[in-house]
This record gives sequence, C-alpha cells and structure tokens, in this order.
Amino acid sequence: MGRAKKVVLAYSGGVDTSVCIPYLKHEWGVEEVITLAADLGQGDELEPIREKALKSGASESLVADVKESFIKDYAFPAIQANALYENRYPLGTALARPLIAKILVEAAAKYGADAIAHGCTGKGNDQVRFDVSCTALNPNLKILAPAREWGMSREATIAYGEKFGIPSPVKKSSPYSIDKNLLGRSIEAGALEDPKFEPPEEIYEMTKAIADTPNEPEYIEIGFTQGLPTTLNGIPKDPVALIQELNQLVGSHGVGRIDMIENRLVGIKSREIYESPAMLVLIQAHRDLESLTLTADVSHYKRGIEETYSQIVYNGLWYSPLKAALDAFIQKTQERVSGIVRLKLFKGNATIVGRWSDNSLYTPDLATYGAEDQFDHKAAEGFIYVWGLPTRIWAQQNRE
Repeated sequence: MGRAKKVVLAYSGGVDTSVCIPYLKHEWGVEEVITLAADLGQGDELEPIREKALKSGASESLVADVKESFIKDYAFPAIQANALYENRYPLGTALARPLIAKILVEAAAKYGADAIAHGCTGKGNDQVRFDVSCTALNPNLKILAPAREWGMSREATIAYGEKFGIPSPVKKSSPYSIDKNLLGRSIEAGALEDPKFEPPEEIYEMTKAIADTPNEPEYIEIGFTQGLPTTLNGIPKDPVALIQELNQLVGSHGVGRIDMIENRLVGIKSREIYESPAMLVLIQAHRDLESLTLTADVSHYKRGIEETYSQIVYNGLWYSPLKAALDAFIQKTQERVSGIVRLKLFKGNATIVGRWSDNSLYTPDLATYGAEDQFDHKAAEGFIYVWGLPTRIWAQQNRE
C-alpha cells in the first residue's frame, strides 16, 4: 500500500512509534522513514532513543531541543490567556502538540518528505491535534497514522516488532500511560480507568504527598512583565529555568495535582490525572494580577475569551484563524499586566496573600472606609435610581 515515498515520523522511542518504522516500510511501501524526537524537557535520555530509531530501520534519526520555544511560544501565551480546559486542566500535553507538528512539517520540507506520520491511536485527542496542525501548516503533506489503522493489540504489536529486530519491553514498567514534559505529567489507564478508584501515591512524581510536605509555609513572589512571568523572588529567570524551579518549589508543598473526568474531543469521557505545579500557580497568580490592572469590563469579557481559547487549544486548533484573532485580543489586554504576586505555599495549597503593580487600578482613598474616604456617597442615590429604572418599570407593569 504505497502512500508515500519519504516520511518524517514523530518518534518517542516507545513500542508503537518504533513498530511504525518497519510497518510503514513493509506494509505501506514507504521507502524511507526519518524519525524526529522532540526534547520537551521530559527527562528521557534522548541519545538511546535516537539510536533505537536507527536500529528499528530509520534512515535518519533527528532530535530537536525545543524546550525554550515550548515555554516562550506556547506555554507563556497560554498563561496570558489563563487557559484552563474545563476550568481545571492547564493544557500541558495539548500545548506540546502544535510545536511537534511545526518541527515535523519543517523537517519534511528540509528532507523533501511527502508525508508525516505519528503513532496516535483512534481514541485520543492527540491524533486530531497532529493531523489538524500539520494540515494547517502544509496542506499538501500526507498524514499517516499506522496505529490508528493496524488493529493490532499491544501483544501483537510487540510480536510484529520482534520480527524486525525491535526488542520487546522487558517489562511494562508501569500499568499506567504517562506523558511528561516541562509543563507536567498526565497519567491515565490501568486501575485509574475506574473513576471511583483513589489514585495511589506511586503515580505521582512532581508533587509530594501532603504528609511529606514541610510543616512551615513558604512564601514566593512571582513577577510579571506585560503578562509574562519574568522573575521569581525578585531574581530574573529565563523561561525554562522559571518553570523548572517553580515545578520543584510548588510541587514540594503538594501543590499541582488534578484528578478530573475530562470530555475528550472524540466524544469519550476519560478519567485523567495531571501534575502541573508551575502552570497552575502561574495562571492563578497571573489572573490575580489582572484583577488589579485590568478594567472591570475587559476583565469580565476576557473570561469568555479564555474559555474559548482553552477549547481551541485542547481541540487542536492552535494554527486557526480564530486562535490568531483571540491572540490579538489577549496581547492587547496584557500591555499593563505588570507587577508582583505573593503566594503562600503550605500543605497542598497555594494561596495568594498579596499583589502590587505600578499600573494598579486599585485606589485606596476610594476603597477605604476610613477618614480618608474620597468617594462621593451622595452620587450613589442618583446612580441607583437610573440603574434600577428598567427593573422599576418592569415591576410596575407586572404587578398582580
């Protein structure tokens, strides 16, 4: 089944993406498979992964360090948008997919490939994100998804790979399916598929159990410049270091766990466990700073935009006209969102305890109830009359 001559395959080093290499060549007649592994800060040793691809039959095995772009170009805009899917999930996995798609399309152009491929199955969200993002960036590229079509069980997939010299995993190190990058971990499958099953402590890696957290609170200060986090405790940090340090700091106090029933794009409800300490705290702090620096109408209107933005990113439409239009709105709102937010970390909670900004719209002599009060109380009566007029007329017309 000859679909393409030269293919760039998104490669993780796991069973499915390794088996994709001989499968594409022997079942679908692909002449050359180039693999591309993205370093998103997942902590894997990428040189063995690169070598495994070559042993599995790849003609070239590429590794791209995209950690800085991941944070600056994908995570930081999501923080400016306070992006939480279903008001809970900070999109750690979803944000990585458009970046991987981008480097796949770039590699296809560089190496003259006529298709890109991935190892996603037919039940998840990632297949949509890869397919739609790659199409948006180059609609002429074919997109191949062998694992979506081969219909093999995991055991059959391993057996197929062994025929072509791909070693079977000695043991499945975990019954869970885990995706990890700089922004956090997603954990699913195994016993977690039962929504009433309490997740065991062993599944967590970035966040401590409450019993193991410090018995004294820790205070941190996060500084923002035009909606972008730039300092931690007064010290300027580059984007990757900021995320790494916050993950460690916040996670050590047990902050950053999410256990939710999530509505997947393909219509399935799935039970998802996430660890995302830095992103959750950054969005919490950023939203609080906006409450100090944005006018009420902008702040309220932006909430609806944020929900739409989160759905767009989750649903794989990063490179869409609506996303670009929302980006323009969000960027405009961030011009004055600069300042510092102080948080108290203690026993699984990150509590905002202070915030300040040179662009603050909080006016002490209007807000105070003390002698310094400058608010014109007499103006309130006329305001209430005009404000309540439609309700008064309605009530008069509808009296029994």
